[in-house]
Amino acid sequence: MSLPFDLRALRVFVTVADRAGFSAAARELHVAQSAVSQTIANLERQLELTLFHRHERRIALTPEGETLYSHASELLERAEATHLAMQELHGLVKGEVRIGIPSMLGSYYFPPLLMGFKARHPGIRLTVVEAGARRLQSMIAAGELDLGVVIDDEQSRHMERRHLTREEMVICVPRSHPFAQRSCVSAAEFFDEPLVLFQDGYFHREFIEALSRQTGLVANIAFQSNLIPLTKAIVRQGFGITTFLRRVVDEPGLTAVSFESPAWLDLSLAWARDAYLSRAESAFVEYVIGHREVL
Repeated sequence: MSLPFDLRALRVFVTVADRAGFSAAARELHVAQSAVSQTIANLERQLELTLFHRHERRIALTPEGETLYSHASELLERAEATHLAMQELHGLVKGEVRIGIPSMLGSYYFPPLLMGFKARHPGIRLTVVEAGARRLQSMIAAGELDLGVVIDDEQSRHMERRHLTREEMVICVPRSHPFAQRSCVSAAEFFDEPLVLFQDGYFHREFIEALSRQTGLVANIAFQSNLIPLTKAIVRQGFGITTFLRRVVDEPGLTAVSFESPAWLDLSLAWARDAYLSRAESAFVEYVIGHREVL
């Protein structure tokens, strides 16, 4: 549909109405009075309506003009707000990044990166979702998340990825446990112990299940919990042992012990392949990759 006006013509019309005169409107708009008069005349002709009562020394809106003024003022306000939003996005003043992070990474690895990025771009809103690695991949594919931290393996090959860090998965035991004095523990010894495991969908659980398949050993699951503080409390009290990324174990009362065959996980920042990244999302990726040494 072809409209009989544009935003420029509406701006002139509203200014004439606000200033109650063509000369005053021309001065405010920094154009010739003849240009203002011609714009209003063209607008009235295109709309086939009279918008102003023209008196010798003043003008006033007609009822038709009052109706147009109400709509035009709202349109111009929205146009200005849209223009400002685009300028802000261009300058990364505003925007949103929706990122999914597994709980271990969100609690122990990512806070410095998230806070550093927020300090650099205070107007960008960060929405952080905690979920298992596979759930995060599904959410990215469904467009529910923009970015996510995933395990760099066959199941994430279909995604665009930027490598973040390589971390060792270790056995977590209480300081009083016999394993605490060891430099490493075999998989068979680990599976002989009561285990505290995350539920399905978390890379912690997938790691245990993969180790079980490789060795033919069955996990003795004593507790299942996705809550890291609860899992640590259970381990600290001697009711079971578990596995964590090494940095997660670094606190009083717990000891990290390597597997006999050290277990390493590669972690990547990922998004849907061929997905469009907004300026805010691109800036986040650039910042995280540029500061991944803090991980």
